Amino acid sequence: MFNDSPKNVPVEEGKEYDVTIEDVGRGGDGIARLEGFVIFVPETEKGETLTIRITSVKQKFAFGERL
Repeated sequence: MFNDSPKNVPVEEGKEYDVTIEDVGRGGDGIARLEGFVIFVPETEKGETLTIRITSVKQKFAFGERL
């Protein structure tokens, strides 16, 4: 079976993580990092610490949602 999930990324789709929003991207999404891996989280502000769920994982970044 073909597995198209990215290799060597520190997050998994559907899992929850505690993160701190370190910056805000051009589109307004918060940017968190886990082991240097970028996670975009909408509706957040710089400095927030929260629990997120990963909704999509790409090769160089992921998307998450606040819980």
